[in-house]
Amino acid sequence: MPHQNRSHTFKQLTRLLGFAFGTLVTAHAQTGVPRAVATLREVVVSGSRSDQLDDDLPLSLDVINAREIEEGQIGDIRGAAKNLPNVSVKRAPARFSVTGRGNPVGADSNAGFNIRGQGGNRVVMLVDGVRLPRSYINGSNAFGRDSVSISLLKRIEILRGPSSVLYGSDGLAGLVNFITLEPADFLNLPNGERKALGGRAWVSYSGDDSGKTVGGTVAGAASDTAEWLLTGTRNRAGAMSNMGTNNAANVDRTTPNPQTSWGDSLLGKLVLRPTADQRHVVTLEHVTKDGDFNLLSNRAKPPYVAASVVDETSSKTMDRNRLTWVGRYQLKASLADELQTVLSRQIGAAQDNGQTVRFDGGVRVRKTSYNERAWQANVQASKVTTLTSRWSQKVTYGVDHVSTGLSSFADGSDPAPLTPFLPKKYFPDTRDTSNAIYVQSELISDDWSITPGARMDWFSLAVLSQDGYYPSPSTIPGTSLSGSAFSPKLGVMYRATPQWSVYGNYASGFRAPEAQQVNNVFEGFNAKLLPNPNLKPEKSQNVEIGLRTRLDQLSLDVAAFTGRYTNLIQEKKDLGTANGLVASPANPTLFQTVNIDKATISGFEIKGNMAWGRFAGGMLSSPFSYGHTRGTNDTNGLPLTYIEPARLSVGLKYETSAWDWRLDLTHHATKKASELESRYIPKSTSQLQFLVPAANTLDLSGQWRIRRDVRLNFAITNLTNQKYWNWSDVQGLASNAVPVVVDAYTQPGRQLNLLLMVDF
Repeated sequence: MPHQNRSHTFKQLTRLLGFAFGTLVTAHAQTGVPRAVATLREVVVSGSRSDQLDDDLPLSLDVINAREIEEGQIGDIRGAAKNLPNVSVKRAPARFSVTGRGNPVGADSNAGFNIRGQGGNRVVMLVDGVRLPRSYINGSNAFGRDSVSISLLKRIEILRGPSSVLYGSDGLAGLVNFITLEPADFLNLPNGERKALGGRAWVSYSGDDSGKTVGGTVAGAASDTAEWLLTGTRNRAGAMSNMGTNNAANVDRTTPNPQTSWGDSLLGKLVLRPTADQRHVVTLEHVTKDGDFNLLSNRAKPPYVAASVVDETSSKTMDRNRLTWVGRYQLKASLADELQTVLSRQIGAAQDNGQTVRFDGGVRVRKTSYNERAWQANVQASKVTTLTSRWSQKVTYGVDHVSTGLSSFADGSDPAPLTPFLPKKYFPDTRDTSNAIYVQSELISDDWSITPGARMDWFSLAVLSQDGYYPSPSTIPGTSLSGSAFSPKLGVMYRATPQWSVYGNYASGFRAPEAQQVNNVFEGFNAKLLPNPNLKPEKSQNVEIGLRTRLDQLSLDVAAFTGRYTNLIQEKKDLGTANGLVASPANPTLFQTVNIDKATISGFEIKGNMAWGRFAGGMLSSPFSYGHTRGTNDTNGLPLTYIEPARLSVGLKYETSAWDWRLDLTHHATKKASELESRYIPKSTSQLQFLVPAANTLDLSGQWRIRRDVRLNFAITNLTNQKYWNWSDVQGLASNAVPVVVDAYTQPGRQLNLLLMVDF
């Protein structure tokens, strides 16, 4: 069956490439006018760690610019992935537990990006090139990666496929780089003039969680050589709505648990140009997100026993603070034309406090924290050389240093006669250090671009202290780990005409083991988690081919990819008991994080825009995208259950001088039983896995430009009130369990979103 699935996938891929090539040739025959004359090409930094046009990169890249962020009313990372093929963000409902059996469902909110079948910490997430904190899950505690405020951004760049050559560890599956606002975004006018003072104010409403946001930006030019910017936002929201109807205050509940969330963000930026050859940017960023949860769905139903849960609440706090200095120097020297230096200090802190009240009056309390304190430094140089009359070369080379202090702490209390809770660290305080050198060469002619690159990383996990390491004193002391990884890449692009090009790309990626994977330990009533100091880095090798065309009416990108992943780390693998008998306190079930999985993931994506021309005084166009991914576990030949179903998006956009209207149809494909490793949920031979059915949703959005500097954006999402699920939210959920609560995992129904933006 896996072989047949792969054959079917590549048959579809061959047909798609044939269709795309035929469309491209036909369109080229009809017109020789490149679409570039009507479309501004995006300048990005993520693909080569320097400013470069996105169409010149031999890889698949998505750019969400400021206009798309505004018109799409993108308020979080989940909204950023909404219309991108083979990209998603998991957001399960808040149905986690505080004590008892470990259940982290929804505790991590927007968990992070999934790109081409791999997610979590296998995707590098950056803000202005600085790494964001990783996610951390332990038992019922889960801290996600949504520590970014979209209101502070002017652009989001999403790189598909391994990115370790330029960014090192975690670049196994892809990269997301959030680019913050600059003073020039508000001071530079389209006619080339420059204002002394400018800014923006906005207010928004999001219907899916009743979220309200206010924000403002002020930017100024202190002199010809100094500019500044200050942006601040405040947000308040409730629980993410769904299509559930059961309001019972117990385990039968399918409506959302009561929730109150709020957040604040601040961005300060100073840009200095002391000479024509220097530019310095100092950035201060603060993001905080908090939430209070009343976990009604954890309450037991009568009749009660002494240990029955009758009330459970939780509060979460996340803070991230960053100070970054970036310097650019025009050297015009023999070894480098330009030099860039980066120094950044970032502190991320997350706290999770919860309380469980039992029927007998006993109260259980848990207080868990996770912290990252990181220094990041980079020195990078580039040199452009003319080789011949047709060929030139740009060499980019540099060194990276990242040092992160990691710590966690769990405190709490249990009522008698339970054993008193012992404050502990589930992994010891650790310093995660990476040092790297990298080089990339771009050989460029009128028709060809050849881009080889390589990076060498040396990484280490150094245990700083055993104090508090659980159990204390630990029967298995925490151990340090070190290693290295070599990551090569090669990209080739051929520009057949000014209107279209083809490219091929080979890239490798790796992800070093994390502190909590190497030394995490836990001992429960009849279960024991073992550390594993012998973990190896995960590795990937990815091959991608693609086509691009830019015509006066058609913009089209087609990419096909296949990736092989080795030494994938499986969290907390069930090893059974030591003697194979039934688990007991004296003979617990053993768990350990191990290298076990090998996988192959293949697929394709197509995206673009068709401009139909002028109609009734306005311009009519159709944006479209489609992504299809399939994966196989190479250790047993079975499908990878966690791969998202295909998604097709087709839009119709109408633009006039005062109004924009857009209607988007999204088809969410079904998850088939043949795409599962097992039809049953984990550790069961009777409970069938719930499979998401196919669904079609409609979104209507628009913008009214009331004045040149005042815009009202509006949207009605899920216009037909369609009931549907996302696969990442329901994986592992039984369809025939009692109670049946699958409706609790549905996506929001029909909702209204509004955004009023005022420039000055």
